[in-house]
Amino acid sequence: MKIRTMNYYMSEAFKSFWRNSFMSIASIATVALALFILGLFSMLAANLDYFANNLENQVQLSVYLKDDLTTDEVMATGRQLKELPDVKELTFTNKDQAMEKMKERMKDQPGILDALDGKNPLPASYEITFNRPESVKAAAAEIKSIKGVESTHYGQDIIEQLFKIANIIRWGGIVLIVFLAFATLFIISNTIRLTVFARRKEIGIMKYVGATNWFIRWPFLLEGLILGFIGGIIADLALFQFYRFVTVSIHESLAFLPLVGFFPFMYQLAGGLLVISMIIGAMGSTISLKRYMKV
Repeated sequence: MKIRTMNYYMSEAFKSFWRNSFMSIASIATVALALFILGLFSMLAANLDYFANNLENQVQLSVYLKDDLTTDEVMATGRQLKELPDVKELTFTNKDQAMEKMKERMKDQPGILDALDGKNPLPASYEITFNRPESVKAAAAEIKSIKGVESTHYGQDIIEQLFKIANIIRWGGIVLIVFLAFATLFIISNTIRLTVFARRKEIGIMKYVGATNWFIRWPFLLEGLILGFIGGIIADLALFQFYRFVTVSIHESLAFLPLVGFFPFMYQLAGGLLVISMIIGAMGSTISLKRYMKV
């Protein structure tokens, strides 16, 4: 493509942009809003996944023992637990140690401890850490059959709920963005259709004298790309500022809460949203030209 021809295409695209400035601004605002909402859902889903994976990697399996076990039986149970596949570490806590830990946790609620009246209802237990988090579920099922084991507990229910919530948010975001994408396509296609309608006689003459369809299409296609690009840039800048504010605020108040790092996550998200915005812009211009290219 010649530079002079490209300059003509760009000149016509920007003239059309300013000629219908109100509709152009509406198109850009719609693109920016749609992509900002999509970005919010993507950030939330990604962080929930990240948080759930972090929890999963830190899962410990608690094995509570029956109260009537002798020392030999407790040790025998420990040996059986140690022989389980993929065990990384095994820690024993007796009844007295369990009570001391409870007193430390409940030191601000002395009424609960007073209600125990000096009794210790807590069982002795083993804490098992595994090399791979996926081994926990299978081990928990196997441990139930070991003599001397009263019950087992691990945080898989919480993790599974987090993954479910992340999936709901992810699919909810997809449904919402599809709806917003159609709204954006409608506005962009109507913005460009105004220009095409105003120039319909000119387009007819250009076709009559031998101009190719692509020669006619390019300025409108570039206009759609420009509208989508500007909307995508605005959405990306807003998301950058929002995520930076959120991460700083959470690190100051909830430093223990794991969040997806700003780099490269936000740059990947921003790049993906920018591509989507330009695709939407190009599709909008294509839709608006379909009818008039038959003139």
